[in-house]
Amino acid sequence: MIKVHHLNDSRSQRVLWLLEELGLDYEVVRYERDATSRLAPPELLAIHPLGKSPVIQDDGVTVAETGAVVEYLLDTYGEGRLRPAAGSEDARRFTYWLHYAEGSAMPPLLLKLVFSMLPRRAPGLVRPLVKSIAAKALTGFVDPQLRAHVGFWEDELGRSEWFAGDQFTAADIMMSFPVEAGADRAFDPATKPRLRAFLDKIHARPAYRRALERGGAYSYA
Repeated sequence: MIKVHHLNDSRSQRVLWLLEELGLDYEVVRYERDATSRLAPPELLAIHPLGKSPVIQDDGVTVAETGAVVEYLLDTYGEGRLRPAAGSEDARRFTYWLHYAEGSAMPPLLLKLVFSMLPRRAPGLVRPLVKSIAAKALTGFVDPQLRAHVGFWEDELGRSEWFAGDQFTAADIMMSFPVEAGADRAFDPATKPRLRAFLDKIHARPAYRRALERGGAYSYA
């Protein structure tokens, strides 16, 4: 059986969702972040040298990184499901969004989180200075980057119902976390009707709901 090493409040929720969409049996091994540092526990180091999640183990095979896990599961168990036909334009879009989600979308969202948290965690004497530096980083670089990405997502969903065409695919599962995190810290869904519709549709999927039941509710902070 597939074993998912699952960290609370993490992107590994998408792996549980994909497994539910594929109808596969799996076991969830839970780990909790340190309440102060928000880091993963050292027990994960025994599974993967970086101690990151998600990691899956399947019949002696260990796979880390969400995109790599998604590709492994589709290649091994997908039987053509949740991906467009090879060689098609939608397949090229699928590959792009599958890798864009972590490679391009998440870095500015992570920077937004880090710079927003810095003033609260800074010692009292230097807090005003840290707040000023963080504000300049956000307004001068991070926020403009996020506006560009969010506008890109909204425009792309005007081309087709889903990110890689008119059929729901694993690329939409990969993009779910950036869009959810973006709605939490980068844009108002009321101002982005296509992204709001995307969120409504994914949240209504039975497999998404089952994955939440298995993995637990999560936040983006």
